[in-house]
Amino acid sequence: MKKIISYIFIFATSVLVAQIGGTKAFSFLNLPVPARSSGLGGASMAIWDKDVNLGYSNPALLNPSCSKQLSFNYVNFVSDLSYGNFLYAHQFKKYGTFGAGLQYFDYGKFQGRDEYDVETEKFKAADYSLNLAFAKTIDKDSTLSLGIALKTIYSYYDIYSSFGNAIDVGLTYHNKKQLTISLLAKNYGRQWKSFSESGPKELLPSNVQIGFSKKIPKAPFRVIVQYDQLLKWDLTYSDPQNASSSIDPFTNKPIVKTSKEIRNEKIKAGLDKFGRHLIFGTEVLVGKNFTLRLAYNYKNGKEVALSDVKKVNGLSLGFGIKVYKFHIDYAYSKYALTGNSNTIGITTNFNYFNKK
Repeated sequence: MKKIISYIFIFATSVLVAQIGGTKAFSFLNLPVPARSSGLGGASMAIWDKDVNLGYSNPALLNPSCSKQLSFNYVNFVSDLSYGNFLYAHQFKKYGTFGAGLQYFDYGKFQGRDEYDVETEKFKAADYSLNLAFAKTIDKDSTLSLGIALKTIYSYYDIYSSFGNAIDVGLTYHNKKQLTISLLAKNYGRQWKSFSESGPKELLPSNVQIGFSKKIPKAPFRVIVQYDQLLKWDLTYSDPQNASSSIDPFTNKPIVKTSKEIRNEKIKAGLDKFGRHLIFGTEVLVGKNFTLRLAYNYKNGKEVALSDVKKVNGLSLGFGIKVYKFHIDYAYSKYALTGNSNTIGITTNFNYFNKK
């Protein structure tokens, strides 16, 4: 069994960055790649703005003001892991707004070893997704937008590879009072080729989300709330190492709890389950060309928390600034004690360079 240690590391990494329980293929699709999305803890699927990056979070957010925008985002993740994407949008008056992008996750190079721990050739591992999107208003007042994105996904880990397709469908309502509400079904599709020829096809990290954002009247900030995993209530998991014992360690007898204690525990557990669906964020519009961002993802904070270390895990912050003809975004995401990420994004519009 060649390269056992290296493969274990690769798949363990995929679980860490990705999915509930780590049981889905192509888990990198869930990562909030654009710096604006990262700075908001992933809560960017219900913001109506002139930003092509929002089309990555929800294809229904593509609109005519995104036309001819080109964006690149790069994330420096744990160790030498990195990921990012390219995005471009173009408006066709008779049809709607089209977008194209490439998302990638680079695991870096690995030293191969055989079953006798003898070094073999070095190998690489990476994930890719080619995304094609389309959005169009579907009502006379142009307040309701429908967007669809088709993803062609390819992953390879040395000699093993996988291929699949997924689709995102988003519906967004927005009005002149800067209220935006979005409903999104994402990553629904099929793995056509699994990593193992004899192995079963794996499920994709499908998700249904609903989001809300509102620019407060006469105030320089936007409030953002996103509810994740609309169709799955319990996002918790049991850690055997942290399991509480029902036996008193001093008397070795079962611990008897009062009805009030049982009721309080149920309420606490219910609130914990509800909180794992929520992401709260805000954008503070300091000026015309400068924005601050802050968000908290409760689920991320709980999943990477250490019982003996008190840190603000799940916190994200960032900023956006326009310099000359370029929009520069930065985000810092707090995942764990030593596992944080920095995201940088650069966006420009080809219309800026057209001679008047």
